[in-house]
Amino acid sequence: MRALMPRRAFLLCALAAASPVQAAPRDYVLSPQASQISFVFTLNGSPQVGTAPVASADLRVDPANLAASTADVRADISRARTGLVFATQALKSRDVLDAARYPIVRFVSTSIQLGRKGRISGGATITGRLTLRGVTRPLRLNATLTRPAGTAPDDLSILNIHLTGALSRSAYGASGFADLVADRVDLDIRAQIRARG
Repeated sequence: MRALMPRRAFLLCALAAASPVQAAPRDYVLSPQASQISFVFTLNGSPQVGTAPVASADLRVDPANLAASTADVRADISRARTGLVFATQALKSRDVLDAARYPIVRFVSTSIQLGRKGRISGGATITGRLTLRGVTRPLRLNATLTRPAGTAPDDLSILNIHLTGALSRSAYGASGFADLVADRVDLDIRAQIRARG
C-alpha cells in the first residue's frame, strides 16, 4: 500500500547534505544492505508494518545549488512483505497494489525546500511525483540527512537519509478491503547512500 514511494525520495535528501566547497554535482548510489522502506497500515484497528526493497535509485547532489539536485527511485512492490501471510497476499492483490500488473513504484523528485541554514541535516521537505498502480500524484516527504557518526564534517562520501510521510491509498486506486484496512498509509524510510567513484 504505501511501500515503494518512498525510496525514490531518499535520493533527494542527499542533495542537501552536500558542502558548498564542492564544485560539481555528485552522483550517489544506494547501499541496499543499509536501506529499507517501511510502511505502516491499520488493519482492524491495529497498526501493521510492511517492507519493500528498492529496485534502483539514481541520485545526484549539486552542492553549489542544492535545489537543483535530483532523485529517481524505484521500489519493487512484488517483493513487499508484512508480518502476516494473508495481509501480504492481500497487499499485492489486484484490489490493492496489483503487483502482478504494476510491480514497480516510482518516485521522481521535483523540488526541495531546505531546512534551517540551507541544510537538510536540520530537516527539509522534498516534493515529487509518485507513480503507483499506474497513477501519478504529487507526494511530499519530510527528510533529514546526516553523516555517519565519527566522520569528518567535509566527508560526504556516505550519507544517511530518513524520510517520513503519509499517503491515501485510495487516491492511487488501491482501495480494496476498505472495511478492514484504513485508507492512510504512513511511510518511514531509512537509506544509506555512497558517492559514486
